[in-house]
Amino acid sequence: MSRVEDFLTSEEETAIVAAIRTAEKNTSGEVRVHLEAKSISAEKPRKQIDAFDRAAEVFDMLNMQNTKESNGVLIYVAVEDRTLVIMGDKGINDIVGQNFWEGTKDVIIGHFKNGAMKQGLVEGILKAGEKLKKHFPYRKDDKNELPDDISVG
Repeated sequence: MSRVEDFLTSEEETAIVAAIRTAEKNTSGEVRVHLEAKSISAEKPRKQIDAFDRAAEVFDMLNMQNTKESNGVLIYVAVEDRTLVIMGDKGINDIVGQNFWEGTKDVIIGHFKNGAMKQGLVEGILKAGEKLKKHFPYRKDDKNELPDDISVG
């Protein structure tokens, strides 16, 4: 099961969106999930690029830098490449250490290795929300600045 279309069922997608909404109740941070088959450059179609570079392209494409506190988080998965990148915006990266996302990544990958894609993403998203809560707590006037749906490329 490596094709993007087969990666998650519609029920699993619904559970992931629910996890994003739950995570965002704890933090002013914004979480997005993006799935695609391979890390292919938007500028040079058919050219495979490093997953981190592709995640940066997707981050920009999804306008994730447009949050008030620069606290967007992208969970990027290239399904066929079997790669995962968690990318935080400048507001997060200026505050947290370089290995801030390692524990979250480990949770997701641990489930992925057991074929539990939905569970990996759900637990990773919830963990990301908890980690962000310390630096970016939810406030009463907080607005949902980015869509909660899963984007697919």
